[in-house]
Amino acid sequence: MASTRELEEFLREVTPRAFRQAMFAVKNEESALDLVQDSMMKLSEKYGDKPAEELPMLFTRILQNTILDYHRRQKVRNTWTTLFSSFQKAEEEDYDVLENLLAQDDSQHESAQTEVETQQNMAAIQEAIENLPERQRQAFLLRYWEEMDLAETAKIMGCSEGSVKTHCSRATKALAAVLKQQGFRS
Repeated sequence: MASTRELEEFLREVTPRAFRQAMFAVKNEESALDLVQDSMMKLSEKYGDKPAEELPMLFTRILQNTILDYHRRQKVRNTWTTLFSSFQKAEEEDYDVLENLLAQDDSQHESAQTEVETQQNMAAIQEAIENLPERQRQAFLLRYWEEMDLAETAKIMGCSEGSVKTHCSRATKALAAVLKQQGFRS
């Protein structure tokens, strides 16, 4: 049985990875934070008495299910929002994406340029991952981002190991094609 200290330590360690995973899945920082927090609460309340070595698998499964529930709720909400939005006037957003780049100091031009290129590369990779189909993205993140083995990934996703291999293979091919098209070298 995991002690309170072990549970707290586990949650502290898993938070950054869980947040990244939720961000890839929902593409909204506030929603991702809520999903991670909900998952942590569920783990603590329902499975806090389980052995410490079972916590990673349980938490990952809880997080994945919480993300799936979120997508189901969003689908219903989007249907109603679309119906009601036809009665409203379209609003414009005045946010300028390049605003931060123009505000940078000239004395840091070279390091700022490197930083911007790195940010653009990471944004391109993140966008490519976000555009993967749900199951491919889930398999890819669990296997390569979370470094889980095939059996763990299959158990979390609720499918066979062969399906995980197929999803991962398709995801890596799709990512490679998109990134190559954007000028990344293999």
